[in-house]
Amino acid sequence: MKNRLKVLRAERDWSQAELGARLDVSRQAVNAIETGKYDPSLPLAFRIARLFEMPIEEIFDDEFNGGDHG
Repeated sequence: MKNRLKVLRAERDWSQAELGARLDVSRQAVNAIETGKYDPSLPLAFRIARLFEMPIEEIFDDEFNGGDHG
């Protein structure tokens, strides 16, 4: 699943380790999500959305919405 996690993290000047600590996951998990190798669980996706104060769908792209965001 495509996502904007790396961009959002960079905007806040957080390392992968810092983001992992805020989400209670490992740096490796953050890296795997950012590179699309791992899709987060729904509870983790909600934590990510709350942390960045954004709707989940603005962070994660399910790829069948065609990328048409208005």
